[in-house]
Amino acid sequence: MRFTFSEEEETFRAEVREFLEDYRDLEGFILQGRKFAEIKKLFLAMGARGWLAIGWPKQFGGLEKPPSYEYILWDEMAYARAARNPLSAGIVAKSIIRYGSAAQKSEWLDPIRSGDLHFSLGYSEPEAGSDLAALRCRADAHGDGYRINGQKCWQSYAHDMDYLWLLARTGTQESRGRGLSLFIVDLKARGVTVNPLPLMDGDQLNEIFFDDVDVGQDQRVGAENGAWSIMGEALADERHIQFPPGRIRRDLEEVTAWLRERGLLDDPVLVHRLADLVVESLEVEMHGLRVLDCMQKKRPAIVEAATNKIAHTNACAAIAQTAMEFGAGEAMIEGSRPDVLWRASLWEPIGGGTSEVMRSLVARRGLGLAGKT
Repeated sequence: MRFTFSEEEETFRAEVREFLEDYRDLEGFILQGRKFAEIKKLFLAMGARGWLAIGWPKQFGGLEKPPSYEYILWDEMAYARAARNPLSAGIVAKSIIRYGSAAQKSEWLDPIRSGDLHFSLGYSEPEAGSDLAALRCRADAHGDGYRINGQKCWQSYAHDMDYLWLLARTGTQESRGRGLSLFIVDLKARGVTVNPLPLMDGDQLNEIFFDDVDVGQDQRVGAENGAWSIMGEALADERHIQFPPGRIRRDLEEVTAWLRERGLLDDPVLVHRLADLVVESLEVEMHGLRVLDCMQKKRPAIVEAATNKIAHTNACAAIAQTAMEFGAGEAMIEGSRPDVLWRASLWEPIGGGTSEVMRSLVARRGLGLAGKT
């Protein structure tokens, strides 16, 4: 495993940092739902540089850079609090590149690459969050296409997005993962209703209802009932950028500075706690590099990615809780930096796969504990 980046990669990092001077502290990484108008300008500027398609094949307008460049780009974005990687340029575009028709590639890839078009992920439902094979939202054959009915829940940023990358059931309920298909659905289409689900950090998730929403055959990506393998490949493409360690470094720096400004670093117990958090943040960095190493070597990274997600989530919570514990009442003032970080940390164990599911993956696939008591 390589722990350092090449000279060319570090030159790219410097270029990204220079670019981000105009977008630093945009707060798009933590509060994208409040900041999307400014974030979209950032994505348009990135699109002009080709960075939204940095890992795409050149034949589709990409730069065809190795995963290390994506890792550096989104790690610096996280540290700068600028933005999270958009689903449109990642999961959506890479699935269309692999499984889309020639017409779909022609229609969707250019506006995604430029930063003009954005997607929300329509997977989870009230009764099918961690168990997506149990979802009930249906897309039934109707005329020359499909008619969609049902509900989705906990969709990030759907109120700002243009389209939904929808997972719907086209087979029987008993078919589980073998009866699912992927669709592109206009969020402004007739019969689509998007309702807000406010979060404690001031941002929001959404619930989406579909009432006889008609979509054409050309809005289905890949084969009917073939979504399960498409989703797995798309997720594998994104593992190295889902939980960037730059976010953890920035959290720890901000909390440490906040505690120092209040003269609290004379407390030896607090200093010891911060030393532990430094070690924990370095562990997160190593987990992130392990995932990247697998991606660079084209090896599966299921266990490494799950371990990285657990470590990232735990570190977010531990850093924010330290400020709350030692900063007492002042840290709990709404809008203070510790308050913002603490509220944001509360839904980290859910986003991108719950911590319970991640631990199960590590136990079964990493430790071989399946079926053991």
